[in-house]
Order: sequence, then structure tokens, then C-alpha cells
Amino acid sequence: MANSTTSHRNMTMIATIVAILSLLVLIQNADAYEFKVGGSGEWSLSASYSQWAEKNRFQVGDTLLFMYDDDEDSVLEVSKEDYDKCNTENPIAKHDDGHTVIKLDRSGPHYFISGVADHCKNYNEKVTVVVMADRSHKSPPESPPSPAPSGEESPSPPADEKPPSSSPSDASSVVMSFLCFIGAIACFLS
Repeated sequence: MANSTTSHRNMTMIATIVAILSLLVLIQNADAYEFKVGGSGEWSLSASYSQWAEKNRFQVGDTLLFMYDDDEDSVLEVSKEDYDKCNTENPIAKHDDGHTVIKLDRSGPHYFISGVADHCKNYNEKVTVVVMADRSHKSPPESPPSPAPSGEESPSPPADEKPPSSSPSDASSVVMSFLCFIGAIACFLS
């Protein structure tokens, strides 16, 4: 009987520890923010998106919420050149569901225009969102390249080469944390 009670206490302790760790991982991923574009989320002809975007600080992992009548408008993510010209012909991504949530997955500028060229050109329905550099996942410094033998020039690394990401995606972290949390609760209740 005492052995059964001790075993139950150990299982409860393990379940509690797993639950706490799972919650900590969930909380860690909860620091992203959803921005309602323009302040209200309405993607329309009457808003001043530039002023709104300049007043906010966007970070990797944040999301943008665009709300609009899907029969009358859409949201296009475009290049800087297409943004400047209100060119709707070559979007990077097109969203036309009326309730668009876009995750900001990289730092730097993101350009969005109305899918109706007239809305962009004549009513300035467009916004540039500048995402700050992600400082939370610092990678270890790279070792300097060894010097080239005398008389030879050292090769330069490619400018567009990016270090591989070693962290799991946010979605998989959240799913795994949730599953661990459910497992811990199940153990605790048994």
C-alpha cells in the first residue's frame, strides 16, 4: 500500500514538472503581437497607414490583421518597386479572404498595397511595415577564416548567404508544448 502511494506521488510530481515546463514554453512563444492595420484593422480608403506604421515597432513573429470587404478589395504583398508604382500585376503574395492575418517572419521592410490599383494610386491604400531585427535568437559568432597563403587573396563570403536556422518553427514548438501539457494533465488526473 505504501509503495502504491509513493508511486502515485512520483507520477504526480513528474506530471506537475512537465506541466510547468510546458506552460513556460507556451508563455515564451506568447510574446508576439497582433497589429490591427491602421489601428482598427480596417483596410480602407480613409485611413492614414503611413503615420500608423511609423508609430509602431514591429518584430519578427508579430502579425498584421487586415479586415476588408472581400468582394471589393484585397491585400497584396509586393516589392518596393511595385509598391512605389502601385503595380498589382506581380504580387509576392495575394490575400483576398476579407480577414487576412500575415505573420511577419523576417526583419526589414514589408510592402503592402490594395489589390485594386485605383485604391492604391488615387487613395494611397498602401503601407510599409519595417520589422526590427530579431535579437532573441543570437547565433554564436563565426570563427574568422584562416588567412590565405601569401600572394593569394582571401575569398569573400557570398553577400546573400544566410546562416542556417537551428531553432524549431514557432508552430511546432507550440504544438509540442500543447501536447506535453495535455499529457501532463492526463497523468495528473490518473
